[in-house]
Amino acid sequence: MQDENAVNPETIQEVKNVMVADPEVPTPVKGKKAFFHFDFNSLLGLILLIGLIVLYVLFFLNRKHTDSGLPLNLQKSSGKSLSVVFVNIDSLNVNYEYVKVLRKDLESTGKKLQAEVLSEQSSLEKEAADFQKQIAANAITEEKAKIVYEELMQKQQGLMQKKDRYTQMVAEQEMTMNLKLVDSVTTFLKRFNRTYKFDCILGFKTGGEILVSNDTLDITRQVLDALNQEYATRKK
Repeated sequence: MQDENAVNPETIQEVKNVMVADPEVPTPVKGKKAFFHFDFNSLLGLILLIGLIVLYVLFFLNRKHTDSGLPLNLQKSSGKSLSVVFVNIDSLNVNYEYVKVLRKDLESTGKKLQAEVLSEQSSLEKEAADFQKQIAANAITEEKAKIVYEELMQKQQGLMQKKDRYTQMVAEQEMTMNLKLVDSVTTFLKRFNRTYKFDCILGFKTGGEILVSNDTLDITRQVLDALNQEYATRKK
């Protein structure tokens, strides 16, 4: 802007010559200052004033535009909007083949442990029923009944401890499964984003932190297809 408004010496001289040569310009009365003396300094001051007005208008127009657009914290330092997309986690849990395999293993382990606990529980219930029949028929002495009762209580306590231990085992396996899933998806998305260079890839799920999303930002299908293709290649 400074280059555009610069006045070279030839132009100054030309302006002065025109002003001196104009016979209609009134000559101020001696000893009395003119109301407005139009010289080069006045011209420069007027140009600077106009420049300030233009900057002032541009500043507020730009501020208005920024306020009506994305928040400042969602803008790049270059002034461009962030490129944000999301992946539907619920869909990954249902359609990602690796998740299906991990879930199948988890369910298999859970069913195996549950079957073992149920078998021991059924056996313990049968022993308890036989013990009650013996007591009802007076077929067991009081001393013997006390011993059997204590044995049954110990077995019941041991069975409860085993159920708790197995429940913990299944929970730990489920946590491991989730960590494997997160690691698999995150590692893939890092490679995936080397091509597309999104600023942010979010994870959307029902009841999660993202309340509203634009479907045009959903890249779940592309990610799912690539994930399943990569997993199928690894299995070969």
